[in-house]
Amino acid sequence: MKKYLLLFLLTSIVGLNSCMKEQADPYEAAKNQLTKDEEIIKKFIADNNIPALRHESGLYYQIIKPGSGNVIYSSNTRVTVNYKGAFLDGKIFDQTKVNEPISFALGGVIDGWKIGVPLIQKGGKIRLIIPSGYAYGVEARQGIPANSILDFDIELTDVQ
Repeated sequence: MKKYLLLFLLTSIVGLNSCMKEQADPYEAAKNQLTKDEEIIKKFIADNNIPALRHESGLYYQIIKPGSGNVIYSSNTRVTVNYKGAFLDGKIFDQTKVNEPISFALGGVIDGWKIGVPLIQKGGKIRLIIPSGYAYGVEARQGIPANSILDFDIELTDVQ
């Protein structure tokens, strides 16, 4: 009986230990994904000769036109934009219709937009190359696979 009990305990401990090792630290996984995304983005920028800058967050951006004004952005700031969203292969997954910009509160969009849009003012244009963690991360969304790097062209037509 003691022999079976000891065998059961050892098997349980080994099984529990292996289960614990399989549970990845989500912060470590996100950090690893950001590193992977950054390598892909750097290659994309170099291959396409894009004069993008790296934001301290890891987002890459190119200010095409800064716009004018002095808006201090918050999550309640309402922005009106024309935009095109694509994958790095150029396939467009979403865009506004011609001459039909959309409006929304800046707090209601992906983190990449929350970081990037405030880099310009009304009338400005910016290109954002957004690592997956600042987009939809590990969740797939409406035709956007998990861990997708997104490439946006945004024209800020109004800010309130």
